[in-house]
Amino acid sequence: MSKSKPTDSSRDEDRAAEHGPPAVELRGITKRFPGVVANRDVSLAVRRGTIHAVVGENGAGKSTLMKILYGMQRPDGGSVLVDGTPVAFGSPQQAIAAGIGMVHQHFMLADNFTVGENITLGAERRHGIGARAATRIRELAARYGLDIEPDELTENLGVGDRQRVEILKVLYRGARILILDEPTTVLVPQEVDELFGNLRELTGEGLTIIFISHKLDEVLAVADEITVIRQGTTITTVTPAAVTARQLATLMVGSELPSPAAPESLVTDEPVLAVAGLTVRGPAGRPVVADVGFTIHRGEVLGIAGVEGNGQAELVEAILGLHPAEGTLTLAGRSLAGQSTRARREAGMGYIPADRHRHGLLLDAPLWENRMLGHQTERPNAARGLLLPGAARTDTQRILAAYDVRTPGIEVAAGALSGGNQQKLIVGRELSSAPKLLVAAHPTRGVDVGAQAAIWGQIRQARGNGMGVLLVSADLDELIGLSDTIKVIHRGRLVATTDPASTTPEHLGLAMTGALEEPS
Repeated sequence: MSKSKPTDSSRDEDRAAEHGPPAVELRGITKRFPGVVANRDVSLAVRRGTIHAVVGENGAGKSTLMKILYGMQRPDGGSVLVDGTPVAFGSPQQAIAAGIGMVHQHFMLADNFTVGENITLGAERRHGIGARAATRIRELAARYGLDIEPDELTENLGVGDRQRVEILKVLYRGARILILDEPTTVLVPQEVDELFGNLRELTGEGLTIIFISHKLDEVLAVADEITVIRQGTTITTVTPAAVTARQLATLMVGSELPSPAAPESLVTDEPVLAVAGLTVRGPAGRPVVADVGFTIHRGEVLGIAGVEGNGQAELVEAILGLHPAEGTLTLAGRSLAGQSTRARREAGMGYIPADRHRHGLLLDAPLWENRMLGHQTERPNAARGLLLPGAARTDTQRILAAYDVRTPGIEVAAGALSGGNQQKLIVGRELSSAPKLLVAAHPTRGVDVGAQAAIWGQIRQARGNGMGVLLVSADLDELIGLSDTIKVIHRGRLVATTDPASTTPEHLGLAMTGALEEPS
């Protein structure tokens, strides 16, 4: 008598019997907020000792789901199980006590503290302070392949080392389950490879990792399983071997997406921005940007690649007039010497800031007021020195429709939008003034593949209309796909110029770390 074919449920039961219950299991999680259902019957199981990726668009419900698991929010329905035991966390402290740690996207480190002080802060009772704590940190670092010295001052660390400090912080508190939120956002390819090696060391020791990311190639490279969430609901769980990045993106958004590749060159001979001898000094008078020069023409995207902290932020601020600088700047033939930020904006300079919350939006203000932000002297927001709220409201409606900003209405506070929709609002606001030059600092950081594709399309379209673009990005595929020329900044100097058609992320990563310095 032949055996019947095992069902999926019987295979799951066999697996559970062999390896024990999942490290984390979410069953039928539902979470409602006024006017929106963030999670609707979401279920996933994370096997112990694996890396489980969770992907989805901004607003798909990933963050809410992780906040529920980490005790920051309570679900309205469903259950959470840790090692097969139902739990109901009322705070992150309870989640930490249960062995769950979360490494947030933005580093939470004090630069004037040592590595050891950052790791032990708030957890002094666990292993004491001083030499005893330092010994424990060294033990953890050696065990999990995290090469960090506790006595090192944090401000001296690169971003890769800072990421390792954040991971050590949660391990120090006894975490066996790690939630990593966009952990590779500011890392170069070599640092990503090192991080993935560290993660495999962790899982090899039996730890479990939940990996949240928008970078699908990286998800496919590091994850054991991938759960896709769309519009608050679980779509599927797949293995990397069974899906491509493009198929994964389609599962996330429900439709095919374009690549960042730009059409043929549209660069003209007409300069838009000319920079010569630009030098920016830090608090001690030491140059943080040194003798930088370049020209951006109409229809040209000039990409700037660099590890964070190498002067690109100061370069952007100097061009915008937000930071004193030496040297010359010319916008469409007009000298910007002594010109305020407002004057530069009115002369035709658009700006997408790197940090949309701090520098791009008033989070408590309605969308129509945010539409005016930075353009409050220009039409349609103002005329003859008077603000025109009615016209601003009407134009905000146009931007929402044209840039696919998903929101119930223009009176909604900007802080209520998902990250991708906040970014599309900023892009729509800046491009609506038809600037001669767009300074775009990390324009798709922290947004999903759908919003990313929309922003790429808007930049390409504006480039096609003759706008010049200074593109600063940590996404090397984005730089290669959108730029006509890429320059690499290292320790405040332009050290390399590359052709996007012939370069690779790995080559850029080497140049960004100073391994391939050459005259610009």
